[in-house]
Amino acid sequence: MTQYFEIENRDGAARIGKLLLSPELRTPCALHTAALGNIENPGPIVDAGSLWTVDREELEVRIKEIREKTGKGTLIILPHQTYPPAIPTESLGKVETFTATSDENAKDDGPTGSFLRAEGEIQKSDLYIMKGAGTLENNARRFLETLVDLKNRIPPDTALYAPNLARPENAAMLAYIGIDVMDDTKAEIAAYSDIYLTAAGSFYLDSLVEFPCRCRVCAATTPAELLTLPKADRAKLLSAHNRDALDAELALVREKIRAGTLREYVEGQCRVRPWLTALLRLGDFEYSYLEERVPAFRQNQLLANTSEALSRIEVVRFAQRIQERYVPPDLDILLLLPCAAKKPYSISQSHQKFILSLGKYRKFVHEVIITSPLGIVPRELELTYPAAHYDTAVTGHWDEEEKAWVSGCLEAYLSKHRYKAIVAHVEGAYREICERVAEKLGIDIVYTTGESLTSYESLLNLKNTVESICTSENFSQKKQNAEEEKKNFVKAIAGYQFGEGAGHLFSEEVGKPVVKGRFPKYQLFIGKKQLATLIPQYGMLALSPEGAELVLKSEKYVVKIDDFVPRGSILAPGVLEADPEIRPNDEVIVLGKKALCVGRAMMNGREMEESGRGVAVDVRHVKKLKT
Repeated sequence: MTQYFEIENRDGAARIGKLLLSPELRTPCALHTAALGNIENPGPIVDAGSLWTVDREELEVRIKEIREKTGKGTLIILPHQTYPPAIPTESLGKVETFTATSDENAKDDGPTGSFLRAEGEIQKSDLYIMKGAGTLENNARRFLETLVDLKNRIPPDTALYAPNLARPENAAMLAYIGIDVMDDTKAEIAAYSDIYLTAAGSFYLDSLVEFPCRCRVCAATTPAELLTLPKADRAKLLSAHNRDALDAELALVREKIRAGTLREYVEGQCRVRPWLTALLRLGDFEYSYLEERVPAFRQNQLLANTSEALSRIEVVRFAQRIQERYVPPDLDILLLLPCAAKKPYSISQSHQKFILSLGKYRKFVHEVIITSPLGIVPRELELTYPAAHYDTAVTGHWDEEEKAWVSGCLEAYLSKHRYKAIVAHVEGAYREICERVAEKLGIDIVYTTGESLTSYESLLNLKNTVESICTSENFSQKKQNAEEEKKNFVKAIAGYQFGEGAGHLFSEEVGKPVVKGRFPKYQLFIGKKQLATLIPQYGMLALSPEGAELVLKSEKYVVKIDDFVPRGSILAPGVLEADPEIRPNDEVIVLGKKALCVGRAMMNGREMEESGRGVAVDVRHVKKLKT
């Protein structure tokens, strides 16, 4: 917990924050390494020095001098005795540590930074430095294990600095996995080795014919002219370019975070180096680390352009919630359909033809759409993020990884939910997936497609097949009317969103729940009390205070505050307790002694409890409670 770092924007583990120093630093950022040791004219961050080279007493005097010059406007990296992470802890012997102060009355003597080592003791700090980060370059697994361990141990509202690692090519990936502060050490070293850095990789100066950059250095000279300069002059110019390239990349990264599109960017950017691609893939395997930081929905489109899209958090979370939280309507016929480019699927031309061909028999069937990368999408969840918000390259070719993932999702669903009859109006890879699952589970699937999905013969066959099943003598003809269909639609979304808490919204203990309105603007009522409204933009429910009182019974998605009535947003220091399942953008219920509120989470549950700054909940409704 710190007074000197405030997070403004989040995109998964990546964050835009402010280090409240003089001058203020906007993260993710790159420090100028050479300036960190300048105590005569200190900048916003100063390195007090190494315990290897200067004795403790001298370093204490140095810290005092810096504080006298700068007050609280400079963050001092405390004296440190660093070791590479590869050295086992048991081999270190006694490690010198340095704390800012032991005087309780002088706790806030100004911002400090301290080095961290895996398994080391955590002391209060405003900036944590990852020991030996540069030695872990090209070792994606070890780097990620070290990072996740440190991030899980330090307060969520403090910044993490990975020294001697950043280049323009890897800055986006470092920010994506949770690094807030970097430096230009690699950029400076590269310049003195005649290496020219870009976001697309590095080049030896003598291999370039022209500069692919138009910074002040590159616009004023050519590679050939630069090579004629003395080594020191050449290095100075190359260093200026390399630092500019790093700063430009970080500016782009900050814009990507603001737009919520950093994941799409790093999926392409990581191809520059194999270890970065490995870092992205291994990062997805660290599901719990990333998942708690990824928002429940985004405003922008999810672009599934690479094979890594199959393992990104939003996709895996959607598939898991369908298996764990979704309850299908009580119908005996399952109809499997292919996805469509237009979203939601039901307004696409192909799905409109499917619906029209089913006619009056549609009320007997439950529709589930097969798609990559999401796996399966029940019709009731076609509006819910990311089902109506993704786009992918359509080539007609599915690779084996896609087929395995989607067939796994369908297999898990059919293993849990049984139907008396399954009809599949699919072709190509979709049919291959259905056949794989049918063979593995030992079930029968009836296929209705002829020449093409929307040909007259195929649509007629679909209608006749469903009709024959519905009119057969041994069929119970379970169906849902228009009112039940709307209710099941909203109920499925509530289950996806709130889990077990959704059941209380549809309990008839306090009255019969009714869904009003036209698709997609449904509203849930009990009598004249409105409980929830479906928000079409992201396909989730916004609760009223009355609806919140019902969901509250499950004690899920609850944020507890003290005895005050919120006015506007609730800040993190005002949170006493928060459900650890809360994710950014989740609909949450705020409960205190004097008020019941509903609103949208601005951070996850753990951050709400442990952070000292920042907006925890954006409150929409406040209901005062009688005390």
